[in-house]
Amino acid sequence: MKLNPRQNEAVNYVSGPCLVLAGAGSGKTRVITNKIAYLVQECGYKARNIAAVTFTNKAAREMKERVAQTLSKQEARGLMVSTFHSLGLDIIRREYKILGLKAGFSLFDDQDQMALLKELTEKQLEGDKDLLRQLMSAISNWKNDMLSAQQVKGAAQSEQDQLFAQCYQLYQTQMKAYNALDFDDLISLPVLLLKTNQQVREHWQRKIRYLLVDEYQDTNTSQYEMVKLLVGERGRLTVVGDDDQSIYSWRGARPKNLVLLSDDYPNLRVVKLEQNYRSTSRILRAANILIANNPHVFEKKLFSEIPDGEKIKVITAKNEDHEAERVIGEMIAHRFMNRTNHKNYAILYRGNHQSRLFERALMQNRIPYKISGGTSFFARAEIKDIMAYLRLLTNQDDDNAFLRVVNTPRREIGPTTLEKLGSYANMRGKSLFEASFEMGLEQTLSGRGLDALRRFTKWIVILSENAERGDSVDAVRSLVRDINYEDWIYETSTSAKAAEMRMKNVSELYKWIVADLEGDNYDKEVKSLKEVVLRLTLRDMMERGEDDEDADQVQLMTLHASKGLEFPYVYLVGAEEGILPHQNSIDEDNIEEERRLTYVGITRAQKELTFTLCKERRQYGELFKPEPSRFLEELPHDDLDWESQKKPQSKEERMEKGQAHIANLRAMFKK
Repeated sequence: MKLNPRQNEAVNYVSGPCLVLAGAGSGKTRVITNKIAYLVQECGYKARNIAAVTFTNKAAREMKERVAQTLSKQEARGLMVSTFHSLGLDIIRREYKILGLKAGFSLFDDQDQMALLKELTEKQLEGDKDLLRQLMSAISNWKNDMLSAQQVKGAAQSEQDQLFAQCYQLYQTQMKAYNALDFDDLISLPVLLLKTNQQVREHWQRKIRYLLVDEYQDTNTSQYEMVKLLVGERGRLTVVGDDDQSIYSWRGARPKNLVLLSDDYPNLRVVKLEQNYRSTSRILRAANILIANNPHVFEKKLFSEIPDGEKIKVITAKNEDHEAERVIGEMIAHRFMNRTNHKNYAILYRGNHQSRLFERALMQNRIPYKISGGTSFFARAEIKDIMAYLRLLTNQDDDNAFLRVVNTPRREIGPTTLEKLGSYANMRGKSLFEASFEMGLEQTLSGRGLDALRRFTKWIVILSENAERGDSVDAVRSLVRDINYEDWIYETSTSAKAAEMRMKNVSELYKWIVADLEGDNYDKEVKSLKEVVLRLTLRDMMERGEDDEDADQVQLMTLHASKGLEFPYVYLVGAEEGILPHQNSIDEDNIEEERRLTYVGITRAQKELTFTLCKERRQYGELFKPEPSRFLEELPHDDLDWESQKKPQSKEERMEKGQAHIANLRAMFKK
């Protein structure tokens, strides 16, 4: 497919900074991949001096695949296509000494963080889960805003602010002692380093001579800083974004970064992609009219050459049970009439709790479905076990990993042994692993517990040395075999079938590790086990909830999770005040983001869109009568088909509909 004039302009403009305002479904990925090809084939850039960054591994993978279709393997060699966090990890891995880290640092995921914060704040927060979650979120926001513990302490006003600032300080000190980093450090540390160290900054600016950023409206403060520091004053960059699809303010995303860009780069070229290749003109018209109620710095109006198609339906149900029945009933009838696949349908909702009734209705009707954001591969117990073994194999100071596997499978190292080891390790200021070898430990620990502990740690040392010296693949194979993990899985699983599935997952992980150790198309260098484990830990942190299955299943997901996806037929459920817009946003006067979220939902639909709402809804045991969402009122009335306002069907219309059903049945039997 040829590029349209605006897409062409965005691809060919390389002499200065460029902002591509890409509306929903306007072909932004094509612009990025074509621009990479243009830089290499027409502008004399080497692929190894180009970096493209985005937010999810899935988006990065898709971009790599698309580039592979436009560039030869030779031309694409060395091209950096990654997430912000992977790029940050690459910078840290090269500059770890300057950052005061030891080789083989660990990456803490959110569960590791939570466990550490709980332990550190036992006195202050007494294990209060809500406060711990608030603290974790506060630390993440401070790091994203590039604030140190000292700065936070200085600005703390309320008693809780002061307490949280103190906990932040404790957390940072402990993380340094563990030689560990969390997810937010992968951006904040490189930013700090690039800011303060001219030599490092110049090295990375020479390495990355052209930078492309996807989903730019989702960047937070530290990510925008990273972009500026990597690009420098030359401003050789293209950012692609859509201010109307900025829906992550709760995660630190700042749509105003689009405005900051024009302040920081006065010669910024703005190119608007306004032609949508996804939706009918009617769906787009509704989306445009809705989003026009938000203030805009950059005006744009999407258009489509696809005809109007069906009207947007609005279905009113008696209550939430009836809503689920109606949606599934409509879907079954629609599939029967149009002979479509299950995967053509998506049910989108504002909050995860809304999915339960739809799941039940789908199960009752034996309709296959998939919930996005279910249990991620890396969240499964067997994968967490093997990953913890691998983390320990590559970094013996990783206390979290040590505690997870030291008695899994059971090897007579119980809580009493571990408590004594922990007290001794703390007194000596050493990791649990290192402390297990010290002669002094025999003063507090003896007998079978000590023997079992030392057998385990010696075995890890031998295996670790084998992995470093010889065949890493063989070391990983030996690990699973030596611990008799398969027997342990069969002993602890609910059934033989469940055990079989769990072992399948372990085999899948083994395959990934082998593939990573042997390098892929873009990166031929053979990686060490240490690097592979770091990358997999990061992949886990980023891919919670991502899934690539292309099975024939109805898709259920939140509006947030639907961004970037498209479906022929969309049901946007719970279009009521208090749900969409969400009550919290109404209370906080943040209706604009809820409107953007609704805009994202509408523009997921390619052919048909249906809204649903209830006359009554039960919440927290109370029955109440919700108002229809204000967003329904903002949509163009002529494009909406309110079921509740319909005239009864005439006899002729009913007959015509019946004949269409019969014709469809005949067509199905002829197949």
